[in-house]
Amino acid sequence: MAGNLNQRSKSGVASRFRRPGHAPMSEINVTPFVDVMLVLLIVFMVTAPLMTVGVEVNLPKTKANSLSGNDEPLTITVDGQGLIYLQETVLDLETLVPRLLAITGQNPDARIFIRGDQNIDYGLIMRVMGSINAAGYRKVGLVTAAAALPKVKDEGEKP
Repeated sequence: MAGNLNQRSKSGVASRFRRPGHAPMSEINVTPFVDVMLVLLIVFMVTAPLMTVGVEVNLPKTKANSLSGNDEPLTITVDGQGLIYLQETVLDLETLVPRLLAITGQNPDARIFIRGDQNIDYGLIMRVMGSINAAGYRKVGLVTAAAALPKVKDEGEKP
């Protein structure tokens, strides 16, 4: 028995470290890879909503409920100087609709959100909304910031 433990293979490695008659095991441990992928997935899920809108505007505040939907909406922004942005690209009102038609493939069910600075002329927001509506888009919404709701008094609370 002792002779078997000390036998050497052609490469000089003791045979007790090899499985007789089999090739070396070449399995890859994927657990660290899966752990890294899960961490990256969580990081991207948290940071992706923060990167969707790049134009800074001072939105008016309202108590309206938020809209839900499955697809990613296109965002049109009118900033405090009256510049119109499609996502982050500056456009004028005449080129807005042709660019929307090219992006959406003339899909009238595409969701479009309009963000307007609270200090901008209301008429400009309505001209933007009217031109989008005239192009046949039916799902157009105005984006506002959530207003703080007034605190409701508890019945047991003293005035």
